Amino acid sequence: MSAEVRVRGWCPGAWRPMATGDGLLVRVRPRLGRLTRGQMLALCDAAEAFGSGLIELTSRANLQLRGVSEAGWPGLMDVLVAQGLVDPVPQAERRPPLLLAPDWQAGDATHEAARLLQAHLAELPDLPDKVGLALDAGPAPVLSDASADFRLERSASGALQPRASGGLLVRADGRARGTPVASVAAAVELLVRLAHWFVDSGGRDAGRMRRHRAPLPAWAPASIRPAEAGPRLALGDHARGRVLGLPFGRAPAPAWRAAVDPAEVTAVRVTPWRRLLVEGAVEAAVPGLLDDDRDPRLSADACPGAPYCAQASVETLALAERLSGLVAGAVHVSGCPKGCARRQPAEVCLTGRASRFDLIVGGRADDTPEATGLTDAEVLAALEEKNG
Repeated sequence: MSAEVRVRGWCPGAWRPMATGDGLLVRVRPRLGRLTRGQMLALCDAAEAFGSGLIELTSRANLQLRGVSEAGWPGLMDVLVAQGLVDPVPQAERRPPLLLAPDWQAGDATHEAARLLQAHLAELPDLPDKVGLALDAGPAPVLSDASADFRLERSASGALQPRASGGLLVRADGRARGTPVASVAAAVELLVRLAHWFVDSGGRDAGRMRRHRAPLPAWAPASIRPAEAGPRLALGDHARGRVLGLPFGRAPAPAWRAAVDPAEVTAVRVTPWRRLLVEGAVEAAVPGLLDDDRDPRLSADACPGAPYCAQASVETLALAERLSGLVAGAVHVSGCPKGCARRQPAEVCLTGRASRFDLIVGGRADDTPEATGLTDAEVLAALEEKNG
């Protein structure tokens, strides 16, 4: 990894924003992964009044406002707190985030676990900043690829009765099997207990459960496989409304506002897949958002790049868009060797360095490049030649 790149060991929030190339980045965690129509409209207004107007959806289903000034940040926080989008107590932001399967229903196991965990968050130990919990107890897990350290899921047998309390398991990330639990309450108790074990067994040094090599305790045997993973929400009609896509996971406030503008809309649920579930939405295309699951902007990974990030030396989004359809397989365009937008290898990875691109085939942003010092045009030419 390049020596000049600064790797941060913490995640930005609202009370603890991160300075970037275009100002402060303010991150909001929607409660239960859901914003009412009024909250979404207020967030759009705040993004334009206090920031650049760009709103991003992260791979942990958080929302980010960019371009917030130091002077404007207090006013933004007043709005976020008043709208119930940020806890008025700054310390509450240090608690681990809860990622919910977006198709939860009121009273089901996912919703009930979230309700109980929120009541017991104060019992959790002081965990590393990037540790999170996934509540994914629908008929089939859908968050298996999303970043989380401890997961509530269904076993294969439990998938047959998704509304019942049986067939639940708690799984530590990086383990193929989980520990069966008899009820949602027992699952929450085990999640809290595992969080304490993680810290007590040296997990703070590892930072994430997947990297923690200590064997699981005897009281949490990894004995049951989860059900087979289910599909992500498909764009288009949904039983609760309509699913819309975000190009590269971001869109200007007017596009978000248009998505919730119809009077039939009641709320928006966020996902870790660049998709929004708009509850009560009418059937209509929204300018600036996607309605085709085949659109490569739903899968290609690109960080904001320059000038939005101070560590990026290249613009990324325009090139990522030009690569759409040119490369078969995963594409990653990174403004620097940190590779924030994608941790896994990609068939084609382009890494910004000294205002040019390094071309990496089948690797990550910090891997050894096949070619270096390429301009945008040279990148396109090299890929066209590689494709024959």
